[in-house]
Amino acid sequence: MVNQADPRFGRAAAARAGTAAAEYDAGLRKHMLSVYNYMMSGVLLTGLVALGMAYTGAVNALVNPMGGLSGLGWIVALAPLAFVFILGFKYQTMSEGAVQAMFWAFAAIMGASMSTIFLVYTSTSIATTFFATAAAFAGLSLYGYTTKRDLSKLGTFLVMGLIGILVAMLLNMFLQSGALALTISILGVLIFAGLTAHDTQKIKQTYDYVAGTDMAGKAAIMGALTLYLDFINLFQFLLSFLGQRD
Repeated sequence: MVNQADPRFGRAAAARAGTAAAEYDAGLRKHMLSVYNYMMSGVLLTGLVALGMAYTGAVNALVNPMGGLSGLGWIVALAPLAFVFILGFKYQTMSEGAVQAMFWAFAAIMGASMSTIFLVYTSTSIATTFFATAAAFAGLSLYGYTTKRDLSKLGTFLVMGLIGILVAMLLNMFLQSGALALTISILGVLIFAGLTAHDTQKIKQTYDYVAGTDMAGKAAIMGALTLYLDFINLFQFLLSFLGQRD
């Protein structure tokens, strides 16, 4: 029978607890590294597709002579939404390989959709804004990962703000107000900056529920998708008021 008063018992329990904590930390780091690897690879694929379409002239098929989107352009612009909805509602019943394939397909079609920015902004301002976004994203995500503050309430507020921005964007399609467009861009940057920190913390917390299960791989991909969307939206809103038009 174990004598719990024996000091050696306390040391053994502490050692087991220390080992468990170390294993948890190692697993969490591996999970988050997988999330970031997927996310960065997705951004890279999007960038390569956008660059390829811009420099080969394929992007011209997405616009009409009047400067708006062509029929194909609208299909390409709306297709990423379909991927997001399918992944959001179906990923739990899909295989990990299927979720991964959907993520890469989404990143590629998103690159085709974003290739039109090369028709509007200079390549230099696009590159400058991209690196500024990358630096801001890294700092915000690091804060979300390391902070002890609960950001869940902030997330609710930010989602409400995002809904407000979407409504304002739809309204401005009719008003065509430059001042409103600038306000939307500034608020968009602030909202997605906050969401980057919030979503990073949420992904970190989700590891507690998926660690050691067959959902871990799919959770990493879905976490990457969330951070990818934060990055892309942060980039687009920054570009809309920092980018130099061609």
